[in-house]
Amino acid sequence: MDSSLVLYNFLNPPILFFFLGSLAVFVKSDLEIPQPLPKFFSLYLLLAIGFKGGVELNHSGLSTEVIIVLLTAIIGSVVVPIYTFFILKRKVSVDDAAAISATYGSISAVTFITATAFLSKLNLGFSGYLVAAMALMESPAIVIGVLLSRYYNKSEADNDFSWKELLREAFLNGSVFLILGSLIIGVLTGDRGAESLSPFTDEIFKGMLSFFLLDMGILATKRIKDLRKAGIFLTGFAIVIPLINALFGIAAAYLIGLGKGDALMITVLFASASYIAVPAAMRLSIPQSNPSLYVPMSLGITFPFNIIIGLPVYMYIINFLWN
Repeated sequence: MDSSLVLYNFLNPPILFFFLGSLAVFVKSDLEIPQPLPKFFSLYLLLAIGFKGGVELNHSGLSTEVIIVLLTAIIGSVVVPIYTFFILKRKVSVDDAAAISATYGSISAVTFITATAFLSKLNLGFSGYLVAAMALMESPAIVIGVLLSRYYNKSEADNDFSWKELLREAFLNGSVFLILGSLIIGVLTGDRGAESLSPFTDEIFKGMLSFFLLDMGILATKRIKDLRKAGIFLTGFAIVIPLINALFGIAAAYLIGLGKGDALMITVLFASASYIAVPAAMRLSIPQSNPSLYVPMSLGITFPFNIIIGLPVYMYIINFLWN
């Protein structure tokens, strides 16, 4: 593989700020991002990427290719939690297997956003409808994870469980609602809206992403110590499964005939794992599951692996196949 791609991504300022956050924890610095700023950064990034995606969708329209990609994304978010559940069930409890499989069937919006910055440095664009694909992939994995848990624990009483609350959490949680709403606003306002919001959504985007990844570096490094509970199997799972899922994403993009930028973005969606929406839903719907397993797996291993190593590796494979 061309090492310049890895170096290119590594020397991206937002990625270096992620490492700065990690270093702060290792040297026991008192550096921290005070609340509620991390939540604000997250909301800003979702709004900006959703809005810009909507503007792009306004340009492209709802073509056959768009529909095929959206359906592929939804199918992926259903298939991944099913096959990973049966792998995990051999090593961990049913509830933990369901929660972890839902985590890896869903997506990481921040990994997606980091990939947009990576493409920008490579002077490659991507289609706005992939933002819609990202939003659509959040919820199905949550529902599948809970269905698997309920099916294999069907002898237990479910009196405390509410499908209404689960579906509300799956489809109306803040991140999904904001990114879908921003996407719709971008579609409705088009270039006129993009011009009016350009200073907010474009010029300060990388600065906000840098602050967010600085905080993520601090948080992810603090979570690494929890991985001792996960063991070698789950640590390996957190690296190998994203690679397998990335190959599914690359194969799908190749068969559909997507461009390089679009191929990378759908690959990132397949390869990433949720550490915001799914953990929130799991606390509600599978309270017996252990968050000290699936949160550090997704946040402490898969997230940094994808943004540091995964992005250039996926791009290299795409370049090789597309060329």
